[in-house]
Amino acid sequence: MENFSTNNISHDSLLTLFSKAPVAMSLLLGDNFVISNANPQILELWGRDRSVIGKPLFEVLPEIKSQGFEAILEKVYKKGEIFNGNKWPVFLHKYGQYEEHFFNFIYAPVYNDDQAIIGISIVATEVTDQIIYEKKLKESEYRFEDLIRQSEYSIAIYRSEDLYIEFANDPMLKTWGKDASVIGKRLEDALPELEGQPFIGILKDIFRTGDTYTATEDMVELVVDGKLQSFYYNFSYKPLKNSEGKVYAIHNMAVNVTDEVVARKSIQESEKKYRDLADSMPQFVWTCDKYGHITYINDSWYSYTGFSKQENPNEAIRKIIKPEVYPHILEIWEKSAKTGKPFEVEYEFQDPKKPDTYRWFLGRAVASFDDNGEIVQWIGTFTDIDDFKQLQKQKDDFLGIASHELKTPLTSLKLYAQFIEMKLQKQQDPKNAEVARRMNDQIDKLTELINDLLDVTKIQNGKIQLSESEFDFDRLVEEVITEQQMTARHKIIFHEHRIGMVTADRHRISQVMSNLISNAIKYSPDADEVFVSAALQNNRVRFSVKDLGIGIPQDKQEKVFEQYYRVSGSKEYTFPGLGLGLYISSEIIKRTGGKIYVHSVEGKGSEFSFEIPKIKI
Repeated sequence: MENFSTNNISHDSLLTLFSKAPVAMSLLLGDNFVISNANPQILELWGRDRSVIGKPLFEVLPEIKSQGFEAILEKVYKKGEIFNGNKWPVFLHKYGQYEEHFFNFIYAPVYNDDQAIIGISIVATEVTDQIIYEKKLKESEYRFEDLIRQSEYSIAIYRSEDLYIEFANDPMLKTWGKDASVIGKRLEDALPELEGQPFIGILKDIFRTGDTYTATEDMVELVVDGKLQSFYYNFSYKPLKNSEGKVYAIHNMAVNVTDEVVARKSIQESEKKYRDLADSMPQFVWTCDKYGHITYINDSWYSYTGFSKQENPNEAIRKIIKPEVYPHILEIWEKSAKTGKPFEVEYEFQDPKKPDTYRWFLGRAVASFDDNGEIVQWIGTFTDIDDFKQLQKQKDDFLGIASHELKTPLTSLKLYAQFIEMKLQKQQDPKNAEVARRMNDQIDKLTELINDLLDVTKIQNGKIQLSESEFDFDRLVEEVITEQQMTARHKIIFHEHRIGMVTADRHRISQVMSNLISNAIKYSPDADEVFVSAALQNNRVRFSVKDLGIGIPQDKQEKVFEQYYRVSGSKEYTFPGLGLGLYISSEIIKRTGGKIYVHSVEGKGSEFSFEIPKIKI
């Protein structure tokens, strides 16, 4: 502002100049820096009003004196040097607040006609909002960069169509098998093995189209640890655009899914192998989910049934199962599905060759569990057992006929043995009379075995009949114990509890009691006592027999009530029998509306119990 003086420019002209200027302006005069003029813009910047005009600057703004402005103004005023402040921080008292502000400003000397400095002109612009925005942007960039550096995902940024690697975090460098020295290089120079693969071309196309590209389980070959290897990634190429909508860079994020893909392919290969194996088997092999929805049945099933693979397999099975047993099978399945225990049922499937007949199949299934013990799926089979069932029926028929035919000669033998024993007793021949008595005992045992066989055939054919009546349960227990005690070495100890009248088949309940007591005596050869108890609770009678014998292994306790089953062990040869007593007892109790069970510890003894309703309602 050379050759400027207050004498040759009017005061009104200065006011007009300052007020119309688009920027904040002020004029300081004299070595006290008196505010000669100040437009509304600069008064707003200072947070002052027009009353400051005519006052020294440091009187109006004392807080800026200690911030270096006194030295700056002195230098401009005394040496004539123009001072430029760019984004200069200044703390000001404005409207009761002491806050930091930022300004771009110019301090220039003002001369009179004699070229003497008479003051300083100020031109200023506040850039506080811009500085705050830039700081926040920078902080955001730092946070973003730190975030992607710390990310577990592989992230990189490629700039310009030449695909210079501007940024790559540690996971991406590890993915490439490279170190940080590749940053700043072109992608195709940093990873020459990408030549011949589609990725460079895809990236360059994005600069042209501006479209995001995503891929799932894409294979890429990379040189890692010195050798070319195949990897699988889920990744995205996202264009970064400027304010004009032009792509200036590409953001690449990738997730390594190689292990999952390889594992799945391995499982698929294994599944195919096992399905091929299953398809070659004569049994019907199937799988279903935890809810019972069938997910696979092998080819043997479709060959046998003639059903289409497009047909719902659950519905197909329902169609060929004998209708009257289907609800019962569903009940057993629901119990297995709830507990996770193996499923085993004998089915009658319609014979496709003879629609009016059914063939027997054995259905079995076991559950597969995940690490949390939850059922994942069931694997099962249907096995044709019709020939076996026919042979079993023939066997049962034979046993029934044979047992029935044997009863007549055995009855005669028993009479002859008793007659011989009586004659020898009268002839004073006790030695031979004892032989006759033992022969009579063996005939009784043989009769019991034959009766068991007859009972089994009746059970198998559904012909066992229960003649229910009301009887005194306590008296029956006393009778059975007295009868068993007559031939037993063991002392039978009865813990009496009054039960009263019970409605059931007295003869069959007596048969079950006798069987449990005689078993307790038989299987505790080294003990001297067995314990019998009866109790009543909620209209149910519980009868128990406890021994101190050999006990039953845990894994075999559920099998003792099966037909012909006998517990295996080193002493099995010392305990004769057909293994029918507990099976018959179990069937009698089930048909009475009760249940039978055992608690046992191997080597310490067993307790067999049954429960039946006291009075059927």
